[in-house]
Amino acid sequence: MSNLDISVDPRDLGLDPTRLARIEKHFSKYVDDGKLPGFHITVSRAGQLAYSTKYGHADVENGKPIADDTIYRIYSMTKPICAVAALLLWEEGLFEMHDQVKWFIPSFADQKVFRSGTLTAPRFEPVTEPMEMWHLFSHTAGMTYGFVYANPVDQMYRNAGFEWGTPRDASLADICDILGNLPLMFQPGTEWAYSMSIDVLGRVVEVLSGMTLGEFMKKRIFEPLGMNDTAFHCEPDKADRLAALYVPNPADKKRIRNDAAGAGALNEPTAHLGGGGLVSTTSDYLKFAEMLRGGGQLNGTRILSARTVAFMASNHLPNNADLTEYGRPLFSETTFDGVGFGLGVSVTVDPVKSKVSGSVGDYGWGGAASTNFTVDPKEDLVYMVMTQLMPSSTWPIRSQLKQLVHQSLID
Repeated sequence: MSNLDISVDPRDLGLDPTRLARIEKHFSKYVDDGKLPGFHITVSRAGQLAYSTKYGHADVENGKPIADDTIYRIYSMTKPICAVAALLLWEEGLFEMHDQVKWFIPSFADQKVFRSGTLTAPRFEPVTEPMEMWHLFSHTAGMTYGFVYANPVDQMYRNAGFEWGTPRDASLADICDILGNLPLMFQPGTEWAYSMSIDVLGRVVEVLSGMTLGEFMKKRIFEPLGMNDTAFHCEPDKADRLAALYVPNPADKKRIRNDAAGAGALNEPTAHLGGGGLVSTTSDYLKFAEMLRGGGQLNGTRILSARTVAFMASNHLPNNADLTEYGRPLFSETTFDGVGFGLGVSVTVDPVKSKVSGSVGDYGWGGAASTNFTVDPKEDLVYMVMTQLMPSSTWPIRSQLKQLVHQSLID
């Protein structure tokens, strides 16, 4: 899939064009009501684009419409790419899932677990379950994010410079040394909590490959797949294609522009974070998603083994638990009921429990600016939304898109 032109009748792919049209009709109301700046939604089946709708603006104030080559900040949709990068090295035998993280990053050797108390009078216990590589992939490492505001450990992260970013001018090696000296929220492998563990995974990729994470991704993923507009910053000659970033006005939840938050995408960061920071286009990310749907290959270019992709997209939570059973009910880029977690992606284990139509085994992830992608192996589907509204919890875009895609299936 090299472009976004539709050259097939959706009916030949088992999709009803009239029902597909409901997708634009529904989401265009968000734009018309001032809730979203614009969006690009695509639906593919069997590797062929069946539906593509662009509506609204990449830059509302300057009247610039969403285009096929609009560049978006994909934030946490960086995570599945980082997971694939690490799995490339796993396939080469450079680590096993039960390998301890401290073997690759020595600063993780003497960690403590927060047991009780307060920020000023914390009580810790020693780590009894060593942090392993699969814990990093699956957010079961015991780490957190500074923006969560639910636990004294979150505050310790903020005090160390991790809230909506990382300590200024710190390399990824520096960041991991700081993280390795912060306490864990729980013993690794015993709970699930959305965290900076994928950033640590990105550092392991650097240690094992001898490259920066961005260099490794470019050489092993972006260039082979033709993802020419995906990088850790938007280069100056592409800056006019970068969408503006919006947030909801606290008063009425209407979109308002936030250039202060959006400007970071124009500068290459000191640290290439596995957990966020990439910019990409609809067509670029679609190539990545289609590679996964295709069992690790796209147009004859193989990135991963089909068995590795199936392993990645399996629920790695013990006893096939969902996030409600195993996780802490904190912020995440997914719902918790009926949803498990694989290696860098959420995995649906029970659509009825999640109360959103979907398939057992569909998987994907989203980003802070309301972007999202889903691969559905059972239905041979890939569907995706690109937009730029933070935070992603503002509107139920993801569940509604899944609902509208599934109602359009007619075979």
